[in-house]
Amino acid sequence: MKAVAYSSPFEESGMKAVTHSATPESGGTKTVTHSGTLVSSGGTKAVTHSGTFHADDVFAFAVLRAALGAVGLVRSRDPAVIEEADIVFDVGGLYEPGRRRYDHHMRDRPLRPDGETPYSSVGLIWRDYGPAALRAWLPDLDEAAAASVWADLDAGLILEIDRADNGIATVATGHLSQVAEAFNPVWDEARSEDSAFLEAADFAAGVLIRAARQAAAEARAVALVLAAARASEDPRVLVLDCKLPWEKAVFEHGLDRVLFAVYPNDEGTNWYCRTVPPEPGSFGQRLPLPAAWGGLRDEAFAQAAGVADGVFCHPSLFICAARSRAAVLELARRAITAAGA
Repeated sequence: MKAVAYSSPFEESGMKAVTHSATPESGGTKTVTHSGTLVSSGGTKAVTHSGTFHADDVFAFAVLRAALGAVGLVRSRDPAVIEEADIVFDVGGLYEPGRRRYDHHMRDRPLRPDGETPYSSVGLIWRDYGPAALRAWLPDLDEAAAASVWADLDAGLILEIDRADNGIATVATGHLSQVAEAFNPVWDEARSEDSAFLEAADFAAGVLIRAARQAAAEARAVALVLAAARASEDPRVLVLDCKLPWEKAVFEHGLDRVLFAVYPNDEGTNWYCRTVPPEPGSFGQRLPLPAAWGGLRDEAFAQAAGVADGVFCHPSLFICAARSRAAVLELARRAITAAGA
């Protein structure tokens, strides 16, 4: 028996190759190189599929890099390369978290806790590695805040990628999944898919970090918003001393009577009166501003509203502004009175 040297794509990062015993057709040592190129170097050996990439594998890799540090990634569909990996995602035909196998393309595909929505690879990776990624991105988060941020991203950005990748959501132009997939080389472009994948993963990491910071900021703001609600003279008008995210507190803490949120701009030169939507993400309003105000500015708006310091009202009737706190509170009061609320 003579040796057949298996040349692993992971060898490029100094990882040891595997040698199998076999009888080559001719004398000497036969080297068998399996398909796949090392995209990035690191201690953990990871594999995802080669070819055109999608948002789920790109975002999954961004999460793994943050959670595990340097990751040696090979993009391949070769079973021998997949078998050698420490972690495999979006390829391989296996969902076995105990073995760190995270494919979702099987008939018996993994489902989210609702029992209906299929996971994509990023949903699976986020479930198991998202907490560690968050600790790398936002090391100052306490345990409760980290759990809140993880849940917010899982129910928002991550879920939307899961739904898009599994074809159960409409992916309109500009959807995050389309943006990530736009990093793929076009047919006549002279660059490799692997380098494009890394560029897309850097973009994905930036999106995830910003989303995590925004979610953390919302969590920090909840206590301030609840205190403002308790102090408000009219429970229908939430008066805030600065611009901060108020929606989470309103929808998750039972502020069902709030119709308007009032707050100053960053410079303190204007105050805004913002309508509260009926549910998160909705473009509707619990109470729209008066139709007669819509699209007016400056003197025309001030006259229509009967408030001298009035600045503008958006044509869609979801926000208006005045130059002072007292004036914007008067706008809110008049909007409520006009509607008979």
